[in-house]
Amino acid sequence: MLILLIGTSNSGKSRFAEKIASRFPGPRIYAATMVPCGAAGAARVDKHRRQRAGRGFVTVECPRGLDGISAGKNALVLLEDVSNLLANEMFGRHDPRAEDEALRQIVSLAGRVAVVIAVTIGGVSGDGCDEPTQNYAAALAHLNEQLAEAADAVIEIRAGTPLLLKGECPWIG
Repeated sequence: MLILLIGTSNSGKSRFAEKIASRFPGPRIYAATMVPCGAAGAARVDKHRRQRAGRGFVTVECPRGLDGISAGKNALVLLEDVSNLLANEMFGRHDPRAEDEALRQIVSLAGRVAVVIAVTIGGVSGDGCDEPTQNYAAALAHLNEQLAEAADAVIEIRAGTPLLLKGECPWIG
């Protein structure tokens, strides 16, 4: 099962993803994709670590590549998050096929485990930015569309409130 959880920055999507993941009865893996840059990045990583403390997650650092995640068919993987994974592929590897590669990795992971909750940022605009940032924003929007198509459930978070846009999620409620 692939669940796409989308929302704007600081909308509460990570907290909500952790909440529904903690209701899953099997093993839970937190796939951390962020490469922290500076004090602000380190603070964000620390915030997320504290947020998920005591919820039974095993954290796997995977800034580039989800294929190395070793999890059984009965596991849940909380992918935090799609936007970082794409940025790491685009800017870290300078891969012109980064969007396709990120999609392939996420869909492949969803085929190897019971559930993937893929957290992503929606509504990103590259307006007024340099060309690489505009390209990234367009690629993220397109990747989100492709993931929504592939997903069994799509949930949008608005100010901490979930709105089910597609499918069903047994751990909501």
